[in-house]
Amino acid sequence: MREKLSLLAVCCLIAAFLPSQTESVAVMSVDLGSEWIKVAIVKPGVPMEIVLNKYSRRKTPVAVCLKENERLFGDSALGMAVKNPKVVYRFLQSLLGKTADNPLVAQYQKHFPEHQLHRDEKRGTVYFKFSEDMQYTPEELLGMMLNYSRGLAQDFAEQTIKDAVITVPAYFNQAERRAVLQAAHMAGLKVLQLINDNAAVALNYGVFRRKEINSTAQNIMFYDMGSGSTTATIVTYQTVKTKEAGTQPQLQIRGVGFDRTLGGFEIELRLRDHLAKLFNEQKKSKKDVRENMRAMAKLLKEAQRLKTVLSANAEHVSQIEGLMDDIDFRAKVTRSDFEALCEDLFARVPGPVKEALAVSEMTMDEIEQVILVGGSTRVPKVQEVLLKAVGKQELSKNINADEAAAMGAVYQAAALSKAFKVKPFLVRDAAVFPIQVEFSRETEEEDGVKSVKQTKRVLFQRMAPYPQRKVITFNRYTDDFVFYVNYGDLSFLSEDDIKVFGSQNLTTVKLSGVGSSFKKHSDAESKGIKAHFNMDESGVLLLDRVESVFETIVEEKEEESTLTKLGNTISSLFGGGSSEPSDNVTEPVTDEEEVNGKDQEQTEKQEEAEQKKSEAEDVKGGEPQAEEQKDDKEETTETQGEKEADKTEKPVDQPDGEKAEKEADIKAKPLKKSKVSEDITVELEMNDVLDPSTEDLEVSKKKLQDLTDRDLEKHEREKTLNSLEAFIFETQDKLYQDEYQAVVTEEEREQISGKLSEASNWMDEDGYSANTKELKEKLSELKKLCRAMFFRVEERKKWPDRLAALESMLNTSAYFLKSAKLIPEDDQIFTDVELKTLERVINETTTWKNETVGSQEKLSPTEKPVLLSKDIEAKLSLLDREVNYLLTKAKFAKPKDKIKAKDKNSTSTNNSKANSTEDAEKVIPTKSDGDEEVKPAEEPPTAEEKDNEPILELDPAETIEDADPTESSKSENHIEDEL
Repeated sequence: MREKLSLLAVCCLIAAFLPSQTESVAVMSVDLGSEWIKVAIVKPGVPMEIVLNKYSRRKTPVAVCLKENERLFGDSALGMAVKNPKVVYRFLQSLLGKTADNPLVAQYQKHFPEHQLHRDEKRGTVYFKFSEDMQYTPEELLGMMLNYSRGLAQDFAEQTIKDAVITVPAYFNQAERRAVLQAAHMAGLKVLQLINDNAAVALNYGVFRRKEINSTAQNIMFYDMGSGSTTATIVTYQTVKTKEAGTQPQLQIRGVGFDRTLGGFEIELRLRDHLAKLFNEQKKSKKDVRENMRAMAKLLKEAQRLKTVLSANAEHVSQIEGLMDDIDFRAKVTRSDFEALCEDLFARVPGPVKEALAVSEMTMDEIEQVILVGGSTRVPKVQEVLLKAVGKQELSKNINADEAAAMGAVYQAAALSKAFKVKPFLVRDAAVFPIQVEFSRETEEEDGVKSVKQTKRVLFQRMAPYPQRKVITFNRYTDDFVFYVNYGDLSFLSEDDIKVFGSQNLTTVKLSGVGSSFKKHSDAESKGIKAHFNMDESGVLLLDRVESVFETIVEEKEEESTLTKLGNTISSLFGGGSSEPSDNVTEPVTDEEEVNGKDQEQTEKQEEAEQKKSEAEDVKGGEPQAEEQKDDKEETTETQGEKEADKTEKPVDQPDGEKAEKEADIKAKPLKKSKVSEDITVELEMNDVLDPSTEDLEVSKKKLQDLTDRDLEKHEREKTLNSLEAFIFETQDKLYQDEYQAVVTEEEREQISGKLSEASNWMDEDGYSANTKELKEKLSELKKLCRAMFFRVEERKKWPDRLAALESMLNTSAYFLKSAKLIPEDDQIFTDVELKTLERVINETTTWKNETVGSQEKLSPTEKPVLLSKDIEAKLSLLDREVNYLLTKAKFAKPKDKIKAKDKNSTSTNNSKANSTEDAEKVIPTKSDGDEEVKPAEEPPTAEEKDNEPILELDPAETIEDADPTESSKSENHIEDEL
């Protein structure tokens, strides 16, 4: 027991000096909505929690207020929207990744006419212009909002956070996703993943119902109507077997339907315009209220409140004081009026449901339940129309409609972070828009005339799962060429949606170095030009590399000896092997027209099997697949025939010369095919929305950082100014208190009072315009002047309690020493050195206390004290250490003579050997006169002793929260699905 406690003590000591691992452990998620933003964190000790903003609210408006010398965010910015709507920017999501001619840009300008939107001639996008010095792009404004969100998360987590998962709408195209990543880069965030908000909601639902998921597929529809858009998603939950983690739950996105402009904000705009119409009809003013931007901002705020009230009440009276020209507004609005205004909007509610069912090839009978998500689904009419459309008995409301996406995203953030270990939950998201590769090639007609034919090959089909890698192989090009990456068939979108979608052309890929690679390997067989594409976890399409592949025939090396193999194995263990991780993704899908059926990358059996599976899912038809199988089969057959010939052709009697020649032929080295690849230079030309250059991104990042530094400097100045003001007023008041007057001389008091008055006058004249440095210097000067006075007062306050504690410790120590000395010599467990050491410490402490207290009593209260609280605490600590050492030794001491006597008596009885041993271990020595009762080490500790035992305190990053006893030794953090 003593050894265990010693080990615990050592562990505690080591842990106390270990560097904290919580500085960069926490991760966050940002649910980026069109009107609201929700932030969640995971950190050691806090598995999943929504971050509260400065107003203790769980969600924050996406609003940025930019004034000349000040920035405001969230609720503070929203408050300014009524006073000065020109400086408040909202609903930025609809402008991301859009060119100036996009219909959504024109719609935004119509909704917010107070803003000046200008075209960026370089990129074709838009930017806000408030003045010549204040011009910001939507990405920069969103970057400010993301940086503010990170600040909220860091204040809540009390540590630095850089890693984040950000939610985006499932219908975001490539340009829009890249715009969010650019905004995050400007904010200094490391994006672990852009997760579709519908997938995040589905993940949150599945994590908390893990036990209900089994091998039987469960289909659930999530209907999400937010402020700006509406999405219907069909998700299939099912357990699947994986090589890495065994059987795990999985969600798969089967169908997505959406309406980009159907949401709560459009409803609020209808109500706003209706209220404006009612005000104009009252004819209290000759002016049109719709021309007054400030009045319209007030009406929009009232419309937001009215929508919420009418969701629970049949009618309500709207009223605004001083709407325009000091004229009050008051009007009655009923729910029937509200529903009549939005009748066409409610008619669009079933649209996403039908689209999701169509793309998933399902019917409502296969959907087990429809779950509501998003704040706008609380409108009764929306629920009524939706319920009728889905044909269910009821709509499910068993998740948090506002926070489900943020909570699902933060679970994914913890899973992607290396600092946490979570129970796996597989997410198979799907790309809403198909992507294809287009290229041209020359064909020869029957009459010998050559013509150019445009060819299209689907790279990712609609609703194709990702992340996924694909390879397109071009076999008919021997010189530099160009191909295009574009969106596929978008006929499922309406005409208006296609206009909003923007450019359907993604990238022009120009390849150079193809011809030179063929010249360099003229003696080798070409295996084509391979373009490796990757749709990553964020749904962003990347062209990883392009290579020209050749195949050559080389002599196979002799088989390595066992000793050589062992040496290579050992070498690889110490860094000699390949460090590339295995790519656990779908293998290449080849171009049916361009592939000749011999792909060197698929010669191994495992790659061939994965290739067949990928082609079966994504290509459908598989002519190249059949060719590859045939080639592999022929090659295998040929190899086996050679082996059989070697076995059968064995002559019985041969001359020595012929025999030697035959042996030489047998030992001839076999031929082997080797793959050689040359990297091809790639030049990409963006055709949808031009990305900002690296220099432009850094300029924007510096612009945002300068604004942040300015805000921090302003905050620091205000904080210092408040501290200086408070110090002056509080100290002036303290000079008239008895405890302070007792410790200062008249001369010292006058000096301090004079300096305080001087500082107060300086504050009135120059202090409020002084910079932070000047304010800090003035505060430091005053604190230095008053330091001695504060020290004397604080010491006199601490003396009574500290001296009483020391006196009590001296009495306790002296009594313990006296008792220890009275223990009989045969039972004595303390050495003379130990007792004399304690006695010496007691005497020295007593002498020091008496002398120091006596000296202090001779001093005036205005003089520097010689009795210091820190010295008293040091003496207390020394005494406590010595006494605790002896108490611990007594607690675990073994009175051997008593145990032997008891063993003697026990062995004379007829008890068994086991019982004798047990009794001997539990014996308690008889207490004689003047002896203290001492318990042996084997005696079970009492409840009080257990409470006093040292406890091992783990570092927060090493907290173990998994209830599984087999996992209790792990140092990773666990997030349980029951949380």
